[in-house]
Amino acid sequence: MGATTETLTAERILAATEEVLRRHGPAKATVVDVARALGVSHGSVYRHFRTKAALRAAVSKRWLDRTSGELAVIAADTDRDPGTRLYDWLAALFEAKRRKAGDDPELFATYMALSKETGEVVGEHIDDLTGQLTAIIEAGVASGDFAVRDPAAEARAVFHATGRFHDPGYVEVWRDPEADADFAALVELLLRGLRAGRSAD
Repeated sequence: MGATTETLTAERILAATEEVLRRHGPAKATVVDVARALGVSHGSVYRHFRTKAALRAAVSKRWLDRTSGELAVIAADTDRDPGTRLYDWLAALFEAKRRKAGDDPELFATYMALSKETGEVVGEHIDDLTGQLTAIIEAGVASGDFAVRDPAAEARAVFHATGRFHDPGYVEVWRDPEADADFAALVELLLRGLRAGRSAD
């Protein structure tokens, strides 16, 4: 057990926690279950994460950060014009959430339950996403593609307006055969709003 403890990392603990959550669900999963899965004492887990709440917050953050990382690549892609970048970013967010719900429904349901416990982590995730959107809109203003006065406020508005396509509360809507067409129509409408008046001045 001592040798295993030496190689124990936060990442290994989080991966094991994810598997335990998938198997037992958030109500029944314990730190002891995680330690057992790793072949270590629960004290070894607590050396990395001081409380069960801290462990659950960290595993939620890890899950959310996967999506943020994928989107950050699109947000930083200056080879795409800002309008295309915004559309692609929102489409990737929609697809990432839909994929998580469809490919691993047990874990998706678990994270929806955990999100109620880890509100601060979810808030930081939303801040990260709206920050990426702000950067895209600022690029659009700089290039003359968008005509807005407050890119941060517009980014929050775009994020909330598209909530039906990324808020987990709408997971059933994502299965609707019209969901992709509805998404495209909404984003085109938002892009027209961002572009409105760009040559009026």
